[in-house]
Amino acid sequence: MSEAVERESMEYDVVIVGGGPAGLSAAIRLKQLAEKAGTEVSVALLEKGSEVGAHILSGAVLDPKALAELFPDWKDLGAPLETPVTHDKFLILGPQGELSLPMFALPPFMHNEGCYIGSLANVCRWLGGQAEALGVEIYPGFAASDLVFREDGSVKGVIVGVVGIGKDGQHKGSYEPGMELHGKYVFIAEGVRGSLAKQLEAKFNLRDGKEPQKFGIGIKELWQVPDANFKPGLAQHTTGWPLDNNTGGGSFMYHFGDNYVTIGYVVHLNYKNPWLSPFDEFQQFKHHPSVKPYLEGGKRIAYGARAITEGGWQSIPKLTFPGGVLIGCSAGFVNVPRIKGSHNAMKTGMLAAEEAFKALQDGREGDELTSYTQAFEKSWVAKELKVVRNAKPLLSKLGTFLGGAAGMFDMWCTHLLGGFSLFGTLKHGKTDAASTGLAKDYPQLTYPKPDGVISFDKLSSVFLSATNHEEDQPAHLTLKDPSVPIGVNLPLYGEPARLYCPAGVYEVLYDEAGNNPKFQINAQNCVHCKTCDIKDPSQNIVWTTPEGGGGPNYPNM
Repeated sequence: MSEAVERESMEYDVVIVGGGPAGLSAAIRLKQLAEKAGTEVSVALLEKGSEVGAHILSGAVLDPKALAELFPDWKDLGAPLETPVTHDKFLILGPQGELSLPMFALPPFMHNEGCYIGSLANVCRWLGGQAEALGVEIYPGFAASDLVFREDGSVKGVIVGVVGIGKDGQHKGSYEPGMELHGKYVFIAEGVRGSLAKQLEAKFNLRDGKEPQKFGIGIKELWQVPDANFKPGLAQHTTGWPLDNNTGGGSFMYHFGDNYVTIGYVVHLNYKNPWLSPFDEFQQFKHHPSVKPYLEGGKRIAYGARAITEGGWQSIPKLTFPGGVLIGCSAGFVNVPRIKGSHNAMKTGMLAAEEAFKALQDGREGDELTSYTQAFEKSWVAKELKVVRNAKPLLSKLGTFLGGAAGMFDMWCTHLLGGFSLFGTLKHGKTDAASTGLAKDYPQLTYPKPDGVISFDKLSSVFLSATNHEEDQPAHLTLKDPSVPIGVNLPLYGEPARLYCPAGVYEVLYDEAGNNPKFQINAQNCVHCKTCDIKDPSQNIVWTTPEGGGGPNYPNM
């Protein structure tokens, strides 16, 4: 709940938290509907990054289905999607070789015909321009740090723009108490594992009766390569090496634009071996003979990481609460087998906007938009997620190869049988944190030293993300119990935070004699991936939003 501080307030019809594809699409749809009806709807959109797109990271091969619904003339309007996919490859990697899976073996929806390669960050920047042209008030650099409630318990708005509090909790000379932005409805579009969404899920029991949400960590680099290595329109995916059969994940590599190659690696966060480092698996992967030739002679120009929702249909929480809704990755609409979610995020934002507009026209406010849930359940988003609902649990239960084969069989059958699956709807079971095994039960993993040409260390990588935070502010990474990292996680799990974090935020330091371990948090390095909030086996680390404008600044990511 918000602290007892006097703040000014501003009133809107709809307040949207998050300037990603879901939030922007919702804002645009609201304004389009108002324009068509000849009425006014006031919309405020808050973005914690320094600009719209600053914190956006995705593969990205985009399915333009939702974009075409939002802007049928998106090509003429100059949307930054100029490289169609012209060649699909799916490889199963061994330590030195590859097996190419014929694309006809994959269900039709797994193919990328009609999709475009680009930068989701730049697409969001473009959507932001479209939204502003329609009259949406966009506030970049404004982090929504807390919720405001009406007397009846419904969500009234959010607190934004609190700055100038020092590490010691005292007000500095630059202190600003922020403002309350009130909305007749509040849309939560924070993305994966948002701090406000977590509060709402707990307060309104939005996860009751649902499977735990599952996640992956996606680590991405942007390269610019010589002409000889550049294959515009190539979309290559791999599974297998360097991960073992019991650790889910795989890679993506897309060629687009000005000799850009975007290459990344996803590790499912239900992995068991606490000695595993997703960052180092990625760096090792780039040396594979099926990958390295594309990068040789090129230059790495950007780096980033973020968590990905992977639970799918079974893990979608209740989408509505009194006064607002969850849209996009705040709810989790990623299609894991397709490695796509932006089109679903956009569509859910549009659906919520349509139902909120109807409510506003009826003079309502602060109630539950249950019609949004009904609209979602009838949408192509729900249909798409139902077809692939067992792919993730089959991988988790049977491993990469047998689980992948069973998942492919199930997706084919479910696709052909109109949503019916021979498996029914499988459960995920454990959270990703609870999936972590004990250090004594798994071999320690050693990784090759980075060569500084194809593979790199964490700190030089974080430098390329342009990450920055005001140092004298309350820590946005906190420990529920400061004794747990050394007292519990280190002896039981080897303190995996130092390994799963892709930005070198967490360290275990020792004295000169190698004794007296100390847990250190380098919050300045944080790229806001939120893996720590998800994977910590003791669930002791809490990620909260820092001052607005802090974090990475992703170019072309």
